[in-house]
Amino acid sequence: MTELVFNNDLIKKYDKSGPRYTSYPTAIQFTETFDEASYLQQVKLSNERNTPLSLYFHIPFCDTICFYCGCNKIVTKNRNHAQPYLDAVYKELEMQGKLFKPTRTVNQLHWGGGTPTFISHEQMTELMQQTRKHFTLLDDDSGEYSIELDPREVNAASIDLLRKLGFNRISLGVQDFNPMVQQAVNRIQSYKETRDVIVAARKNNFHSISLDLIYGLPLQTVESFNETVDRVLELEPDRLSVFNYAHLPEMFKTQRQIRSEDLPSAEEKLTILQSVTDKLIDAGYEFIGMDHFAKPSDELAIAQKERKLYRNFQGYSTNSDCDLVALGITSIGKVADSYSQNIKTIKEYTDSIEGGHLPVYRGIALSEDDILRREVITQLICHFELKFKDIEKEFSINFVDYFADELKQVKEMEADGLLVLSDNEINVLPEGKLLIRNICMVFDIYLKANKEQRFSKVI
Repeated sequence: MTELVFNNDLIKKYDKSGPRYTSYPTAIQFTETFDEASYLQQVKLSNERNTPLSLYFHIPFCDTICFYCGCNKIVTKNRNHAQPYLDAVYKELEMQGKLFKPTRTVNQLHWGGGTPTFISHEQMTELMQQTRKHFTLLDDDSGEYSIELDPREVNAASIDLLRKLGFNRISLGVQDFNPMVQQAVNRIQSYKETRDVIVAARKNNFHSISLDLIYGLPLQTVESFNETVDRVLELEPDRLSVFNYAHLPEMFKTQRQIRSEDLPSAEEKLTILQSVTDKLIDAGYEFIGMDHFAKPSDELAIAQKERKLYRNFQGYSTNSDCDLVALGITSIGKVADSYSQNIKTIKEYTDSIEGGHLPVYRGIALSEDDILRREVITQLICHFELKFKDIEKEFSINFVDYFADELKQVKEMEADGLLVLSDNEINVLPEGKLLIRNICMVFDIYLKANKEQRFSKVI
């Protein structure tokens, strides 16, 4: 059973805003001085290292708007908008494919959104064919090829097709099954729709099925969300993500449709989280970290036990050795020692590609200190422990000297009971696991320089 202690006093003390560390440095540090030429330099370095590849495709379209959503998306009921966008993606695929050695296999592939299943079956097939044309995909079903699904947008035939195209993992948005909550956030989705997708996925032998829930939505109560979790457990997903809803209507216009007075109080949100966490652990799920849970047999749980777990822009991952090539508007990639993000609007994106240029508009080349701190944060957020000798061996430093100031803060966290600090390592205690972001923040040098950066609350 996962060791996890829900300490209300500690959570209230440490419930501050902070990064989710899907990258380090975070996207806030990206600048437009990192351009296409900068990216091409990193590709050259990437080919010298010759690691496997990961591909991420951003399909930004949604048929309807979910009021809680803060993602980059284009809301339209006109399906014809997808084809011109896909035509541009095919051209970007060709441009990117020419840059990387064909011997570099794609071990990981992900379609995200928006709603990837907004596009037709024919368009899905063509997108995968174009991908195979320009990159070396695996044909033995050993890769981690995943897609985000909206159960309202697919049927059994869709699931059959996706499996034939090579996908072997799916992630489904649920958020909440309560009808009143669904009405309040404009996402009407029946239990049957969700169950039917999962039944079809199991029939097609998908390797992993993941469900997303959100706590803190309007009209949620402890009792109502417990009912949702009970129904989710009946579906027996391999993985579960339980995200905190961050109400930021000043940043996300669609959230202005949500009435602030309908949101659960901070106290009730904590009670919801504690109840959900207890239910999932009692049901046999492992706490992977932050908002992720998985069955002990799932690859995420196995990777964590084997210290092979990693974190990227899709969350926790098992492919730590891949360079990530991002395609489509707003998508973020990781190539060699850099992060880069594509242009945000379809017109600018298309214009760039039609002009023969990669649509990179900002990013960051990592310094030696960035790479060092990223590894420290990765070890903590993925494994809840950090062995100084491993860092010293890889980076040729004296850990205690290099991080002298940071270890003073770690010592304070030890006094609060979040972790144990010894001469050689940091071990996060069960009371500190839910607050792992706070521990990672100690090693984030950019937070020290600018404390006014806007992030979501850690709980």
